[in-house]
Amino acid sequence: MQKSKPPFRADHVGSLLRPQRIKDARARLAKGEITAAELLRVESLEIGKIVQKQKQNGLMLATDGEFRRSWWHFDFLKHLGGCELHKTGGIQFNGMMTRGESIRVTGKLDFPGSHPMIEHFKLLKDKCDLAGILPKMTIPSPSLLHYRGGRSAISQQVYPDMDDFFIDLAKTYRKAVQAFYDAGCRYLQFDDTVWAYLCSEDQRAKLRGRGEDPDALPAVYARVINYAIAERPADMIITTHVCRGNFRSAWISSGGYEPVAEILLSRVNYDGYFLEYDSDRAGGFEPLRFLPKGNKTVVLGLITSKTGVLEKKDDIRQRVMEAAKFVSLDQLALSPQCGFASTEEGNILTEDEQWAKLRLTVDVASEVWGR
Repeated sequence: MQKSKPPFRADHVGSLLRPQRIKDARARLAKGEITAAELLRVESLEIGKIVQKQKQNGLMLATDGEFRRSWWHFDFLKHLGGCELHKTGGIQFNGMMTRGESIRVTGKLDFPGSHPMIEHFKLLKDKCDLAGILPKMTIPSPSLLHYRGGRSAISQQVYPDMDDFFIDLAKTYRKAVQAFYDAGCRYLQFDDTVWAYLCSEDQRAKLRGRGEDPDALPAVYARVINYAIAERPADMIITTHVCRGNFRSAWISSGGYEPVAEILLSRVNYDGYFLEYDSDRAGGFEPLRFLPKGNKTVVLGLITSKTGVLEKKDDIRQRVMEAAKFVSLDQLALSPQCGFASTEEGNILTEDEQWAKLRLTVDVASEVWGR
């Protein structure tokens, strides 16, 4: 049976490969050859095209592909009150290093009324209204602002007590949720690498090395997220995507969901969970047993966004049925495992291969749950 509200049986995480026209426009802006307004015009034209293409491929939602961003997380976080982007060491992925940028907290946290992504959403919604499709907005989870740099990236003068930091972080995101709702957003997603990293022995060791307790952090993050989304109106759906790292098809962490599944699925009050299940690094489906019976949905990320090789329908259907041994089929859905371009560089596959993956998602979902 299909669903009339998100997350849909066939869904997707959010980011899409940047068209060459946008890449060229960004390069020209950097050289001073065009204005920011001209880049905005090019981005809007390309977003209009991919909104239509998402609908044409059978999806019931559309994102802007994150076409206006360089980073999936920093472009949102740097515009929060009290935050700034700064130069630092890159983020080490499996065999690859990102550009050397990160976020630090230098002042009191707040959500400004002028945050650019509110306007980005409004522009997306205009395109989706014309196409007759539901707009989906993606932003980084609040947990990212702490996890990425830890205590050393948060001003001790502004926040000598970390409890005060987490309180302000939760309040800031509550304001963000309301601002997106007021702009017309009814489908919002918190993208989050933290829960997957807390399943990685390597990442847990790094946390201990900087003085953090990896066993205590899940409860802290759960409280922040639950406060942030507690007052969302009844007609607003908020989901999360749990990611093990996605940069130029590389990854960071490995490990099944067992260490965090009970808190994440049972005690964090999301409406849906996009969980990566495209490789052995994700472990088995057993942790899904913690999903409460009811309205919550797990969206199985069984179709990889890291390569262009197209999966076989029968293999994907079989894996959906394996997951259904631990949670009702009615509480499951299907998507690619991650976005196709978490940063502007994008993963190593073609646009045609990307769209084939999304079409496969729709086709398999239709066969499993019906149209």
